[in-house]
Amino acid sequence: MVLTPPFEPMPAQAAEYLPGSGVLASGLAAEQKFDGHRAILFTPVGPGGRLLLQTRRGSLVQDRFPDLVAAAEQLPEGLVLDGELVVWDTEAGRLSFEALQCRAAARDRTATALAAKTPAFFIAFDALQIDGTELLALAYAERRRRLEVLFAAHTLTPPWTLCPMTTDPDKAREWLEDWTDVTGVEGLVVKAMNQRYRPGVRDRAWTKIRRRNTTEAIIGAITGTLTRPQLLILGRHDPTGRLRPIGRTVPLRPDAPRQLAEHLTPASSGHPWTGAKFSSAWGTRDVLDTTLVQPDLVAEISADTSIDRGGVYRYPVRYVRLRLDASMEDVPRFGGPATAAG
Repeated sequence: MVLTPPFEPMPAQAAEYLPGSGVLASGLAAEQKFDGHRAILFTPVGPGGRLLLQTRRGSLVQDRFPDLVAAAEQLPEGLVLDGELVVWDTEAGRLSFEALQCRAAARDRTATALAAKTPAFFIAFDALQIDGTELLALAYAERRRRLEVLFAAHTLTPPWTLCPMTTDPDKAREWLEDWTDVTGVEGLVVKAMNQRYRPGVRDRAWTKIRRRNTTEAIIGAITGTLTRPQLLILGRHDPTGRLRPIGRTVPLRPDAPRQLAEHLTPASSGHPWTGAKFSSAWGTRDVLDTTLVQPDLVAEISADTSIDRGGVYRYPVRYVRLRLDASMEDVPRFGGPATAAG
């Protein structure tokens, strides 16, 4: 069976912690998790075909990445790879999710112009088909071996990149603790070496772990009521003193609303977010029903490292506690480093 789009990739299940060293050493591998767009790459079978790039949701986007299409001559026919699309911002000298978003929306001449300024890379982490032979039933260890052989045999070079993988627990912890300080690397994906590829099935054998940092933010709005808040809308001051939204929390723990209700007060006139609307999730148009509050409370939060330019959290953060001992000056500035709480 030859795999063709649309193809549903195998998703990973989110987890909080890296497995212990003994568990990782006996049958698990860790891959670096990059902050990009999941994509399935198809090379043609037979003459007249062309490279296809499919998003996780099934859309074909190769026309938005002409630089990858042009580099497809490096790749053999009948190949299907699972991987991550990332983009390098040449001016900033780093991987950039914002630049990737721009490229994913570009067409025609704009796509070509952006390719010169922000080149794309495909980071391959799984081989689903090689030489027209489907590999889904093989164990991850064997698929990984064949992927490494593919890169070596064809001397593949950027924009085609092999995702780093290790079975060494110390190396995995180093990646999670140190490499996630590098913009564009957000954590690990831990995989069972004996796991077959199961399209569309979320399995504990594939676990994604994002590094989380503890930091502070200002509570500027809530959902729910002042006596029973449900979510917190958070902000930080920019260098001009303006309070800028940076994200929202997940639903509060059962014990948190009572603690917060003792300190939340209604917003006075002139709140900087008057008239603002807040989306329910990153990338959606659904709007939260919010109540503005006096922005004078500091919250300690736990957040992963997926942060857009300026310091906006892409995923909801976790509320840890009120920092009644902290002032506005203790909160990191919008656009500045998200330092750990003391």
